[in-house]
Amino acid sequence: MPLATGFLIVVGCFALVFAALHDFAARTVPNWVAAVVFIIGLMLRVMQGNWAASLGVGAVVFAVTVICWLRGWLGGGDVKLLTASCVMVPPLLSVNLVLAVSLFGGALAVAYLVLSLVINVPRRDRPHGKIRRIIRAEHYRISRKGPLPYASAIAAGAIFVLLNG
Repeated sequence: MPLATGFLIVVGCFALVFAALHDFAARTVPNWVAAVVFIIGLMLRVMQGNWAASLGVGAVVFAVTVICWLRGWLGGGDVKLLTASCVMVPPLLSVNLVLAVSLFGGALAVAYLVLSLVINVPRRDRPHGKIRRIIRAEHYRISRKGPLPYASAIAAGAIFVLLNG
């Protein structure tokens, strides 16, 4: 792997991790993060000569995920991040990406389902320490049936496909 390709993949992975952490903390994905992933992906695809196919796959994924967004199944940031991630991986691995994101998303959903049954934080307790604050915040989100931080599943799937091919 050429040095420039490796560097772009590492930067892209850091951007994906940032998106996952931001989504976990605030349940949003900043537009600039999806733009960075998209630009890095486009640069990788131009270097490998398959940019047109990658943009085509990205357009199809965008169209399908916009429908999911309209139905309330995905957030807008997740739509943009998944589309950008599809541009970042080689076009022939896009199916692997969607499958990996689905599997990581399923694991995330099961984890939150288990947490909704297990976590019980009394409301009167003031959390001390970051871990307790995170648990309390997640308990609140789970009890209110808030959205899952799906960008973490997208990031995990994209990084898995990028690193494993």
